[in-house]
Amino acid sequence: MEETSNKQQKRRHFILVHGVCHGAWCWYRVATVLSSAGHRVTALDMPACGARPGHATDVASFEQYCQPLLDAVAALPEEKAVVVAHSFGGQSLALAMERFPEKIAVAVFVTATMPAAGKPMSFAFKQLSQGKGPDFFMDCTIRTIGDPQNPDQTFLFGPEYLARRVYQLTPPEDLTLAMSMVRPSRRFLNDATMNGDVLTATRYGTVRRVYVVAEDDEWKPAEMQRLMVSWNPGTEVRSLRGADHMPMFSKSRELSELLMEIANNWS
Repeated sequence: MEETSNKQQKRRHFILVHGVCHGAWCWYRVATVLSSAGHRVTALDMPACGARPGHATDVASFEQYCQPLLDAVAALPEEKAVVVAHSFGGQSLALAMERFPEKIAVAVFVTATMPAAGKPMSFAFKQLSQGKGPDFFMDCTIRTIGDPQNPDQTFLFGPEYLARRVYQLTPPEDLTLAMSMVRPSRRFLNDATMNGDVLTATRYGTVRRVYVVAEDDEWKPAEMQRLMVSWNPGTEVRSLRGADHMPMFSKSRELSELLMEIANNWS
C-alpha cells in the first residue's frame, strides 16, 4: 500500500507540444491542472508559433521547426519526461523519439499525427489528406511559398472552419481565444526530414507510447486515428468521448487526469 501511494505522489515532468497554427497557449487549462497537482510542466512555442517572433516563411526546415522540442528533450536530466503532442505536433514528437529514445518515459499522441517506423513522416500526412478536397477546408487560407521549382505552403485556419471542424464541442470562450491567437504554419511538404526514412524501429519504435483518440474529432476522424495506431504495434489506446479536435479544451479535466494516470502507469 505504501509503495502504491508513493508511486501516485511522484512528481513528473510533462513537455507539451502544440499542433498546427497554435502555440503553448492552447495548453493553459491542462497545464494548470498538472501544475496544481505538483507536476513540472513545459509548454513549448515552436518557431513562428504562439508568442515566438517571426513568420512561418522564416522557418527554413522541419528540423528547425522541431528545435525547441529537441533542445528541451536533450537538456533533460537523468529523469525521463512524459512528452505529450497534439495534432501536427505528433511529427515533432516522433523526431524527438528517434533522436532521444532514452530520455522519454512515455510519448502521448493526443489526436496527433503518429508516423510509422520505416516510412517517411509525409506518408502519414498524405494518408490524412486523402479524400479532402478544397471545399473541406472551407475558409482556411493556404498559400504557396518558396522556390517555384520546390514550392511549399503555409496554412491558416479560418474562423468558420475552427468553429465547425476543430472547436465544435469546445467552450465558446476558448474558440474566441483561438480565433485571436492562431497563426499561419508552414507545411514542409518537400522537406528532406519529412520525406526521408528517418524513423527506425530500433529507436523511434522502442519508446513506450499511448494514443488518445478524440472520438468526435471532425478534422481527424477516429477511424483515421486508429489507422495510425495500427501502424505502430504495441501502442496503448485510450479514448475520450465528447472530445473534438481540441481535447485540451473540450475535455480538459478528463485529458489532464488521463495524462497523470498514463504518467503513473508508464514512468
